[in-house]
Amino acid sequence: MRRLWIIFSQTATICLAMLFVVSTLKPEWLPSRTGQGLEQPRIATVQHEAQPGAASGAPRADSYHEAVSKAAPSVVNIFTTKEVRVRRNPMLNDPLFRRFFGDDLRKATSLGSGVVVSPAGYILTNNHVVESADEIEIAFADGKKLLAKVVGSDPDTDLAVLQVEAKDLPAITFGSSDGLRVGDIVLAIGNPLGIGQTVTSGIVSALGRSGLGINTFENFIQTDAAINQGNSGGALVDARGNLVGINTAILSQTGGSIGIGLAIPATMARTVMEQILKTGTVTRGWMGVELQPVTPALAESFKLGTLQGAIINGVLTGGPADKAGAKPGDVLVAIDGKPIIDPQGVLAAVTVIAPGSSAQLKIKRKGQDMELVVVVGKRPKPQARAE
Repeated sequence: MRRLWIIFSQTATICLAMLFVVSTLKPEWLPSRTGQGLEQPRIATVQHEAQPGAASGAPRADSYHEAVSKAAPSVVNIFTTKEVRVRRNPMLNDPLFRRFFGDDLRKATSLGSGVVVSPAGYILTNNHVVESADEIEIAFADGKKLLAKVVGSDPDTDLAVLQVEAKDLPAITFGSSDGLRVGDIVLAIGNPLGIGQTVTSGIVSALGRSGLGINTFENFIQTDAAINQGNSGGALVDARGNLVGINTAILSQTGGSIGIGLAIPATMARTVMEQILKTGTVTRGWMGVELQPVTPALAESFKLGTLQGAIINGVLTGGPADKAGAKPGDVLVAIDGKPIIDPQGVLAAVTVIAPGSSAQLKIKRKGQDMELVVVVGKRPKPQARAE
């Protein structure tokens, strides 16, 4: 009997030891204990998102990554340095004082953005970004830095073309700003506040903004994509990554973005750039007239029946319009058959006519329709502002 008890004890001990080992190392071998008052292990089944377009290579509908990847390498940071004269107490003009306090010249730095438009090293930016700069440094997206020189500038549109000594640069693809519609998606790429390349998104809020007093020639794209200090000269691109504008200014009472950003259309920027690269300057047509818009009161006074057109309220003696017979009080309604909406339309139509070419003007004088032929002159350079 004692022998049987020893065999039973040993067998039970071995079985318990085996159960302990199995439950510790291979618990899945044991039958389920559900329903026996024991808690069931918690198992979470995680679902993984299928990679959109992974098989087909198609871009994601909820991302503009493809557009940014295409355009961003072409957008550069611009750092400028210039010497400025600081006002000081006249007593410090004494040579002894100047020996200890130095002269009144200080180096001022500023920053902006630019867009590579040619693999040969040409960069498009705003004129106010590089105006009067003594040194211009370009920082590329890959970290490379090069000094640049100004090829030419056009203060009337606030555009400038720079050049660096480099080849095979990632040039941006120009899109058609003429095809933009209010509501189209746009992305602003630049270097706001010097923090590094940044992308913001928005829509085209308005087209053809003018009369803002920013540039002589205004035909701005308005967008709510965030544009801040340092974005000037950067790229405004469409949802496919094509250049549609050069970011130029914001309207703000605080100095920060409030959703009213302005960009020069790419079509205008390209025309200016090509003239600068060809001749080093921009030549525009000119008639020598002062214009004002047609108000309801003036429309009734001139018996126009419409608010479209531009009233000539001044004619430069000896200028192209004077020689053609234009007089103050004439209402300009069409140029070369194209209707004129307002004075800005006259500016846009005349400036693209080559100096020396003839243009046909349709005017109203004392209620009568008349036609004049004017030989367009060369627009004078804007006078430098007194310092």
